[in-house]
Amino acid sequence: MELTRWGQFALHAVATLLYLFLLAPIFIVVIAAFNSGEYLRFPPEGFSLRWFRSLLSSEPFIESFLFSLQLAVTVTILATVIGTAAALYIVRHAGRLRSPLQLLMISPLPVPAILTGIALLIFFYATDISRSSFTHLVIGHTLVCLPYVFLTVSTVLVGFDRSLEEAARSLGAGPLTTFFRITLPILKSGMVSGAVFAFIISFDQFPISLLLSGVGSTPLPVQLFDYLRFSFDPTAAAVSTVTIVMTVIVVLVTERLVGLESLYNRGKS
Repeated sequence: MELTRWGQFALHAVATLLYLFLLAPIFIVVIAAFNSGEYLRFPPEGFSLRWFRSLLSSEPFIESFLFSLQLAVTVTILATVIGTAAALYIVRHAGRLRSPLQLLMISPLPVPAILTGIALLIFFYATDISRSSFTHLVIGHTLVCLPYVFLTVSTVLVGFDRSLEEAARSLGAGPLTTFFRITLPILKSGMVSGAVFAFIISFDQFPISLLLSGVGSTPLPVQLFDYLRFSFDPTAAAVSTVTIVMTVIVVLVTERLVGLESLYNRGKS
């Protein structure tokens, strides 16, 4: 019993240290954003909101934020629709091709994003498929976000009780009615969770954005990188803090809409 108690204590201590290790950079950035000094440093010299005012008055940062928001929303919609359709086909109808297609869908995950960006850059220059930087960014971001939607929706489909669809069809519902009234509501938790992942990953995507962005289409991470090359004041920390707060709000809204535990519970079933 004594060993068990010490074992639990050691487990809690290791878990606490791990959480501190993961969260410490976030806390440092947030605290540094309120620094009253002229340079980005920790610990701060004092408390001030001047760098948030500097952020709000910075036209390049505001334009980049709005551009990243537009890009992330577009990518989220595309990745959710394509990823859900792919999951439905592969899980239910792919047959012997299921494993190869699953590997194909998740293949962007193990590949470094910088390599994906280089490959896309060469492809776009070779094919001249579009001259729009926004189109290039949408294609690149959608490619790396698709696996997250595909995996979350596939998890729900694995534990899906198809007798519910059969019951609806036996009661006279057509394929479309069954899909929208039965299938889609049950898939909602996986779709929303995947959409949240896609939005956050697209909004914070740096390597692909750095390679594919053009004049007048600079996402926020690239703008922040360019800013830090010439200035090292806490405005950068203020930008990061706003991004962190937005991410937390997105997660909280998701928890409010579908519950973060719903996907886990469906996967267990």
